Amino acid sequence: MKTSRSLSGQISDIDIRLLRIFRSVVESGGFSSAEVELNISVSAISIAVSDLEKRLGMKLCQRGRAGFSLTDQGSEVYQAILQLFASLENFRTQINSINANLKGELNIGITDNLVTMYNHMRVTNSLAALKQRGTDIRINIRMMPPAEIEKNVLDGRLHIGVIPDSRRLAGLDYIDLYDEESRLYCGHSHPLFTQQQPELDAESLQQLDTVVPVSAMPDRQRSLLQQLNPVASTSDREGAAFLILSGQYVAFLPTHYAERWVHEGRMRELLPEQFSFQTRFAAIHRRGNHSNLILETFVEELNQRENDQT
Repeated sequence: MKTSRSLSGQISDIDIRLLRIFRSVVESGGFSSAEVELNISVSAISIAVSDLEKRLGMKLCQRGRAGFSLTDQGSEVYQAILQLFASLENFRTQINSINANLKGELNIGITDNLVTMYNHMRVTNSLAALKQRGTDIRINIRMMPPAEIEKNVLDGRLHIGVIPDSRRLAGLDYIDLYDEESRLYCGHSHPLFTQQQPELDAESLQQLDTVVPVSAMPDRQRSLLQQLNPVASTSDREGAAFLILSGQYVAFLPTHYAERWVHEGRMRELLPEQFSFQTRFAAIHRRGNHSNLILETFVEELNQRENDQT
């Protein structure tokens, strides 16, 4: 009893190849004519068509001295092939459309007061590129302390965050962004503000009332604060700025954030060669979170803009 290997199950890549060859043979009018288009020998084409006939369990064409012609079943199979490849092309077009027109939300947590880093626009430029790739994307930005951003990214309430890279947690992937410089500042009514070159010995430094952050900090900042007199604390940079401007405290601020008050004559930096440090910033997202196409696209944009400076 004759058995056939039908295509009633899944269509493999081999089946697609055989169908393409048969379509080219039909549209070229024969095996020899299809040889140039397919760039394979006539014998290889003949073997492929024979394999397809075995897979389908039917005779598709006549070939020989009388020339090439389709059987009735071959004509029906050819029409079915045209429908199949049209459907595949429609599928490809729809997938490309989905990729080109992203829809959904991107929830971002950012440490406060980074927008004034005018020379480092990597996040801003990536947000612009993301919006261009998907006009229906809704971007939600939350300003939070770094520890809160880490927690929200880990539990899925945020897709991505931008934080100081002072520690690395298991379960998060990190993308290095840029370094931020911080210096020690006092306000315009502080006793040190009017001194040309304040010279402070160890005992004088220990008397400087200083604001310290309550969040994790770089080792360099921690060692510098040990030389001062920590009497106040703050959860963010704006709180530090308030206390500096009171004229009663000194505190570390990023140079880009303090710049406006320095230009207005309301703050000045103190001993910049001695009291300054760099903080590395990174974007974080949950490790293994590959199901969000918008997040993947934003991460791709961040990585492509590694050298963005303006």
